[in-house]
Amino acid sequence: MSTTIPTPTPAAAGTASNRAKPVWRWRVVDIVVASVIGVAAGLIFMAWGVGYLGPKAILEPLLPGLQGLLDGPWLFAGVLGALIIRKPGAAVYTELLAAVVSALVGNQWGGLLTIEAGLVQGLGAELIFLLFFYKRWSLPVAVLAGAGAGIFGALNNMVFWYAGSDVTFTVVYLVSSTISGAVIAGGLSWVLARGLAATGALSRFASGRSAERV
Repeated sequence: MSTTIPTPTPAAAGTASNRAKPVWRWRVVDIVVASVIGVAAGLIFMAWGVGYLGPKAILEPLLPGLQGLLDGPWLFAGVLGALIIRKPGAAVYTELLAAVVSALVGNQWGGLLTIEAGLVQGLGAELIFLLFFYKRWSLPVAVLAGAGAGIFGALNNMVFWYAGSDVTFTVVYLVSSTISGAVIAGGLSWVLARGLAATGALSRFASGRSAERV
């Protein structure tokens, strides 16, 4: 007696293939949610532009360059957006949009330089996710992405705001900004993304579905 093994239909094969690899094409819901994150982050950027002045006045006299520890709140949008959307370009899009919103509302750094900084910071985070082929979204990867945003942002600030600084200031500022990016933009964004996923608010995203399986 012979048995016939059913061959998978093209539709079934396509479904299995889709499960095996991530779909990187942006959906409407991806654009909407990433935009909401960017706008909300831009308002936080604006508020922190005022709120950081007090801590900066304390840190700067202690050790010039230590104010880099305050950079993290300007770096989280790209990491958070990427962790939730999980699509190429999400880090750049959300960080850049947040910078645009901050520039439009108004700050002390000017519109063009704010937008340019957002683009650079977003690229710093984006490159880390790219290195992992947009397949790893763990806490260590998020921390590395935050650190990447911190390094890129600090280098950008060294060019436009701290040109001519001595070696001590440069090293302290780069290290401080990297640490701030890793902890605040990386670690806290990961915790926030996990918290949102646990509420079911991200059920339409891979980030939400992966949290449900844990």
